[in-house]
Amino acid sequence: MKALTIKQPWAGAIAHQTKRVENRSWKLPAKHEGTRILIHAGAERDRYAVVYGEHFDVYSAVVAIATITGCHYSDDGRCCGPWGDEVAYHWTLTDVVALPEPVPAKGRLGIWTPDAELVAAVEAQFAKATS
Repeated sequence: MKALTIKQPWAGAIAHQTKRVENRSWKLPAKHEGTRILIHAGAERDRYAVVYGEHFDVYSAVVAIATITGCHYSDDGRCCGPWGDEVAYHWTLTDVVALPEPVPAKGRLGIWTPDAELVAAVEAQFAKATS
């Protein structure tokens, strides 16, 4: 299983709201399309984020699991509703399951491989979320 670190409030919006696209400056490697991925809330907040409603104060922890179903480039961002950025690759997400309790972890840039202990802790939370 792989993981992706995303700054808050975006990781929380994926886990607990309706954000189903992750904006990136780089194209999703084809080998990751269709795979389950851990959504990791990074240690820092996106200082440019303007969010209405609920704020998410969980940092440095896995907060959800999702499936990456595709990737496309957009010049104007309109294809993915309010979540799509202009001039960005949009990674589409489905089957998002928020973990009942965030699992603390140090993240990394890019797509990274969590250790077995972290995967086991996330799987235990996932089992609680889906039972």
